[in-house]
Amino acid sequence: MLDPLSDLMALLRPRTIFTKAISGAGPWAVHYGNFGHPGFCTVTEGSCRIAIDGQDAVTLEAGDFVLLPATPGFTLSSIEPAEPVFVDPHAAAVQLAEVRHGRQDGDPDVRMIGGHFVFDSPDDGLLVSQMPSLIHLRAADRLAAIVHMIGEEAKDNRAGRDLMLVHLVEILLIEAIRSASTECDGAPTGMLRGLADPRLAAAIRRIHAEPAHPWTVADLAKEAALSRSAFFDRFVRTVGIPPMEYLQSWRMSLAKDLLRRKAGGLAEIAERVGYGSASAFSTAFARHVGVPPKRYAMTA
Repeated sequence: MLDPLSDLMALLRPRTIFTKAISGAGPWAVHYGNFGHPGFCTVTEGSCRIAIDGQDAVTLEAGDFVLLPATPGFTLSSIEPAEPVFVDPHAAAVQLAEVRHGRQDGDPDVRMIGGHFVFDSPDDGLLVSQMPSLIHLRAADRLAAIVHMIGEEAKDNRAGRDLMLVHLVEILLIEAIRSASTECDGAPTGMLRGLADPRLAAAIRRIHAEPAHPWTVADLAKEAALSRSAFFDRFVRTVGIPPMEYLQSWRMSLAKDLLRRKAGGLAEIAERVGYGSASAFSTAFARHVGVPPKRYAMTA
């Protein structure tokens, strides 16, 4: 049985991983526009600063790890102030050669390994909406080691390279999420906060283990060893939506994945996600997604 976080990784399927070395010397600053795909970075030497648009700057030191779940606009700079130079993130993303900011000669003041990836599923909002715009972890040795492995694997063209990169990025994400759930402030409500609550985690795991089960709030409250009202209130405060809405949202995410992969007929998919008939499923799907499941399958 997969746990909810493993379920999420299996559904999102990260792919198309790029990494590059980044360095800087002297005073420098670059401003990247909104990118929209997850980005990550580990500082191997020296220090620099990063500031998400509209937020205060954060100083990064050697050993620090950064994950931007959706990579909004941000400024990366030296500790010494400088006027930012705009960089198109989409053009920069495909440039795999080492990037040098500021003074081009001599030893750099800071070295980093950065990268990005995309999800194979359009449901990446399931993850991004539940995480802060910037995850910054200090002395993240385990994450730094994973980033180094991703960088080394990306440079070689050995057999199994693509699969190795996918699994390494999955490990990177899980390790970052685990650390962020205990070390980072400001995480929004969502599944990740729910999993950090032992009582709610028990109920969420049951939903993911048996999404087709005819769950009720009372059933899930029993799994959480809470009264119905206490469970409902705690779930809404922590996860951000009522338990039945969470259940339906997860069922619809599974249904979209099955439809995209053409993994069965409408009646079979309806049964696998907890609906007694194809018509009931079609009505619920159209209400939740905005289009009927057959049309969604044709255009996905």
